[in-house]
Amino acid sequence: MSTVTVPPTPEPQWRERRKSGAPGLIMLAVALVVILLGLAQVGVAAQADNPGRSTIAAVVLMLVGVLLLAGLTPVSPGQARVVLLLGRYKGTMRETGLRWVNPFSTRRRISTRIRNHQTEVTKVNDADGNPIEIAAVIVWQVTDTARAVFEVDDFTEFVAIQAETAVRHIANSYPYDAHGTGLSLRDSADEITGRLVEELGTRVEAAGVTVIEARLSHLAYAPEIAQAMLRRQQAAAVVAARTRIVEGAVGMVDMALTRISEEGIVELDEERKAAMVSNLLVVLCGDRDTQPVVNTGTLYH
Repeated sequence: MSTVTVPPTPEPQWRERRKSGAPGLIMLAVALVVILLGLAQVGVAAQADNPGRSTIAAVVLMLVGVLLLAGLTPVSPGQARVVLLLGRYKGTMRETGLRWVNPFSTRRRISTRIRNHQTEVTKVNDADGNPIEIAAVIVWQVTDTARAVFEVDDFTEFVAIQAETAVRHIANSYPYDAHGTGLSLRDSADEITGRLVEELGTRVEAAGVTVIEARLSHLAYAPEIAQAMLRRQQAAAVVAARTRIVEGAVGMVDMALTRISEEGIVELDEERKAAMVSNLLVVLCGDRDTQPVVNTGTLYH
């Protein structure tokens, strides 16, 4: 049985930690109140004899209101926001709705929805050295946003490249057809896809990605050997069918001889038993209808 050796992955330096943020609606109301106060100060400054202080107060209030509005952060379902302040990771917001964080922070949007990735049809040699074409569909999801952002440059591209690598490795590790002697890509789909999920999950774990499912979407011999392999499969099927027919025929002949002997229907010597076995095997194993010959004489003539 082939075994798949998964290369070790480095220990991740980052772990996701949750950040809730302040309630967005409350901060929105505060920002609007501050802006209205700033507008009121503008009116006061327009009517005052010495508008300097009122103007400064109006400008300050307006700037504070704008900064408060800049901190508002909507979080949609199926998304998360990775918050960084001056280059430092502060946490990830997953709670949906309108939230508020420090307006000087950077908030990167990360999709946490389930995604599909279809690998390209790749020509590769199987464990027996036969060229085959293989492709797979990978279902995956970001489960650790910190690792997805900080551990790799582009986690989507990282998953795509690792998926191609894992599919190639699995194809190299198993034969296309084991002819009933072990695991094969064609006959052991559930076991093969299970090991593909295991290997790919280990490869992309460093990027904060979890593989939910993987299925082979395309599997075939390469065109240059497809006809030869088809004839080989047909020959193997014919041999298997003939083997079953012979096994059944031998059992039927043995049963017929046993019943004749036990019930004393007729006494047969060894020569006639051999003739009967030969005739029965011809009838039972032949691939064409037989023509019976009626013996009108005695058993020995």
